[in-house]
Amino acid sequence: MILSDQAILDSIELREIVIEPFSRESLGTNSYDVHLSKHLATYTDEVLDAKKHNPIKRFEIGEEGFVLDPGITYLGSTLEYTEAHKHVPFLEGKSSIGRLGIDIHATAGKGDVGFCNHWTLEISVSQPVRVYAAMPIGQLIYFHVQGDVETMYNKKVSAKYNKRSPLPMESMMWKNAF
Repeated sequence: MILSDQAILDSIELREIVIEPFSRESLGTNSYDVHLSKHLATYTDEVLDAKKHNPIKRFEIGEEGFVLDPGITYLGSTLEYTEAHKHVPFLEGKSSIGRLGIDIHATAGKGDVGFCNHWTLEISVSQPVRVYAAMPIGQLIYFHVQGDVETMYNKKVSAKYNKRSPLPMESMMWKNAF
């Protein structure tokens, strides 16, 4: 079951959902719009290795915007810090973003109950596109969880993305044993 606008507001009042900063204008019928922060990053190595830490170069989007090019994985982040204590958050790109040929995530659209952070975006484009800090980039949809959660994400010892940061986070796949 997807939460409606009123259910999202009720959950915010109960601190089951936290969105900072919160703007009533960003609340949709059954979603909440999130915005692109000024922070971007790209990997520095041409070939990425799943078994090692791949370094990134961070930079900021200026007033004039920044042109994203095809063939490059850009890591971005949401301006909003969010917490979800009783619901599963899903992040999807806004249709207006998709119509510009921008994908905001490769595979990581679902958050976990207990996720407390800014969202890292895995941005790719089909042709060059200029983007701007604070532009609407995606929408959070909240699903009701049936049953109790044994271990919230923010309490998991194995969780790799718990350190609060407004910066995009690179892959931590290398921390897995395989």
